[in-house]
Amino acid sequence: MSLLPPIARSLSLSEPAAGHLISAYALGVLVGAPLISILFSRSPRKPVLIGLMLLVALGNGLSALAAAYPTMMASRFLAGVPHGAYLGMASLVAASLAPEDRRTEAVGYLLLGLTIATIVGVPGATWLGTLAGWRWGFAAVAALALATAAAILVFVPFQRAEASASPLRELGALTLPNVWLTVGIAAIGYGGLFSVYAYLTATLDQVTGVSEVVVPFVVAAFGIGMTIGSLVVPRLADRAQMPTAGATLVWTAVALALYPLAAENVWWISLDVACIGVIMSMTAVLQKRLMDVAGDAQNLAAALNHVAINTANALGPFLAGLALSAGFGLTSTGLVGVALTFAGLVVWAFAWRYDRLHGGPGRHTAPSPEGGLVQARTAMEDLRP
Repeated sequence: MSLLPPIARSLSLSEPAAGHLISAYALGVLVGAPLISILFSRSPRKPVLIGLMLLVALGNGLSALAAAYPTMMASRFLAGVPHGAYLGMASLVAASLAPEDRRTEAVGYLLLGLTIATIVGVPGATWLGTLAGWRWGFAAVAALALATAAAILVFVPFQRAEASASPLRELGALTLPNVWLTVGIAAIGYGGLFSVYAYLTATLDQVTGVSEVVVPFVVAAFGIGMTIGSLVVPRLADRAQMPTAGATLVWTAVALALYPLAAENVWWISLDVACIGVIMSMTAVLQKRLMDVAGDAQNLAAALNHVAINTANALGPFLAGLALSAGFGLTSTGLVGVALTFAGLVVWAFAWRYDRLHGGPGRHTAPSPEGGLVQARTAMEDLRP
């Protein structure tokens, strides 16, 4: 996202057209995560993780070499295909290596990598892109992916797939309304974050008026907000999962509403984007919730959280791009974000009502497809006003 302006200049693209490159990546996640999780449900996880990371390297390597917009779109889509499946399967491996009472913590450590990537990797890629050209940013990601594949080969123990695992069992999770409601919270609610984040560099350049040297530090403020949120939100969620998720969405909506006012001052916009970044701390909360409500369909459940986030990653920049094309200006991305976050809050309200009607997420298991259809119809009737 932080490399969009130089990419746009190099490939002669408008800001909205460049933003669609983000959507292409997110759509790759949307397609790849469930498909790979289902097809490889009976495969040992270690070789699958290595293969997925090699695909990350290939997609980003091709992005570094792309000479035209269509090639770049295809490369970003390919790079996104392994994303959700990798993080979902890696979450399961992390949980399996920890004692029962520390599995959520283990998943949290894995997802902490996303926070570190935001604080260090994104500003680093921005700096590298400014210094040597945007293509080197993607080349660096490809090199890191190869290093990660080697690290998995050396350090991650081999684990056989569960004997009872099957694609049909994974598909059973898709018949559970609470799975879809949980996915919907992130798929829509997180869109507010990405509507702003996708065009932050352009906003800093054209509205705030800061130099390119300052941009990586403001981008890093997102990561700082994520870190603070990750230290606070999951602990609160252990005591009150859904109220904490709802409060986080309200917090984010307020921060997004203030974004147009903060955009003209570098200190205020830095503080505001840090506050917006707090919403990403809900990732571990929703990951745990999906693993609870999906029962035995753990592969698909773990991947769906990242499908949801990247659906938001496609939806937010797309709708913000429409606002820009309509001439509303770069600060309008904050107002688009408010609308998306509020819509996510509506889905959260339906999910909480479902919990109250059915005794909470912990009582659900992934049914057979036939039984699941009956349960789904009954649950939808319960949710009617």
